[in-house]
Amino acid sequence: MSKLWGGRFTKKTDQLVEEYTASITFDKELAEEDVQGSVAHVTMLGKQGILPADDVDTIKDGLHRVLQRIKRGDWEYAIADEDIHMNIEKALIDDVGPVGGKLHTGRSRNDQVATDMHLYLRKRVVEFVDLLHKLQSALIEQAKANIDTIIPGYTHLQRAQPILFAHHLMAYVSMFGRDAERLQDSYKRINTLPLGAGALAGTTFPIDRHFVAKQLGFDRVYENSLDAVSDRDFILEFLSHASIIMMHLSRLSEELILWSSTEFHFVELDDAFCTGSSIMPQKKNPDVPELVRGKTGRVYGNLVGLLTVLKSLPLAYNKDMQEDKEGMFDTVRTLQGALQLFAPMIATMKVNKETMRQAVNQDFSNATDIADFLVGKGLPFRQAHEVIGKTVLYCIQQGKYLLDLTLEEFKQFSPLFDDRIYSVLQPENVVNARNVYGGTATPQVTEAIARAESDLEATAAWVTEFVEKSRKSS
Repeated sequence: MSKLWGGRFTKKTDQLVEEYTASITFDKELAEEDVQGSVAHVTMLGKQGILPADDVDTIKDGLHRVLQRIKRGDWEYAIADEDIHMNIEKALIDDVGPVGGKLHTGRSRNDQVATDMHLYLRKRVVEFVDLLHKLQSALIEQAKANIDTIIPGYTHLQRAQPILFAHHLMAYVSMFGRDAERLQDSYKRINTLPLGAGALAGTTFPIDRHFVAKQLGFDRVYENSLDAVSDRDFILEFLSHASIIMMHLSRLSEELILWSSTEFHFVELDDAFCTGSSIMPQKKNPDVPELVRGKTGRVYGNLVGLLTVLKSLPLAYNKDMQEDKEGMFDTVRTLQGALQLFAPMIATMKVNKETMRQAVNQDFSNATDIADFLVGKGLPFRQAHEVIGKTVLYCIQQGKYLLDLTLEEFKQFSPLFDDRIYSVLQPENVVNARNVYGGTATPQVTEAIARAESDLEATAAWVTEFVEKSRKSS
């Protein structure tokens, strides 16, 4: 059979051209969305009297049969039919006869593929908000279980001040919360219907775009037909958000890798999320966080790749835009895998509380509190800073820590020291002294956990609402 668009051509397409330009090898992932959009489109054609009711029913029944074949795997995609749209239309015509050719009335593959991708990303965004919710929940549960666990806090990867381990985990809860907010905000731009824009200028048929939008659960339609078929901002936005999520996952991965090393031994990842060595039987490798850290680069690459594709394109559609899909699909799969693994990995992680406590006892991360103690006695902070710097240097030279010093040793650096310094230096007191909003003190972290749990309830309600909305429109 000749191409569905082949009337103007006098030669067959070169085989190499067919293979090079075809997108069916990857855009077949849009099969369900393509059928969903086609059903809404043909329903509108019937409502508007553009197609007779019998033709509409025949086409809809045929589309449902084609979709069932696709779901069963009873289907062979043809490179010669180029893309998912032409493959499905060809299958429809084979199923119902020439009437299937009426499906494409009043639309173009340009607005059709844009609609498919809007439908596809709409589902994914809700899914990723839900997966982030699960990861945040796992982090919160670990935080609640470690509300009394103290860990060295770091700057420059040098021990800085002691903090609650729960406080550290809640920092990631905040990061992933922003990620979820970004995805939720992007939903309204994804949930805009391009169908009805035609190839670039609209159509001569009296279509009802708002009816199609309602059928498919879109909140609005594109105002400009040129913009509708050439806009890929919604994909760029998703790729950007995905890159930030992967960056956050990569930062957490790096810490898990460090913490699970023999040198730190702060945590132990469950065996189910680690692998062994083919030669060294003692090894337990944190492969999941290592791969997440590594795969972050490919997600960045997909964003930069699409930005580069789009940077010089004139309006409206150009074949270059076929390059918008593979990176999007790859990012979706990469992010899905990472988020699906991370929540159970965090939930099953063993925290070595005593090792963390021992680390805090064997450093100088409580030094700032001595300076604050002297400031409270009236010494200017800059002078107090110098006093404590000399005290720490003395400790290093003597092989001691601050709590090992006698009061007489303290007083050789300042007569303002008294017995209360030993209470000030206790890790619990150092932590709880920072009792300001957002600080590491136990009351503040407890309140932060409560706020986060309340936010998660709202997120869960959002996911439920949009899952139900998507179900009704599919």
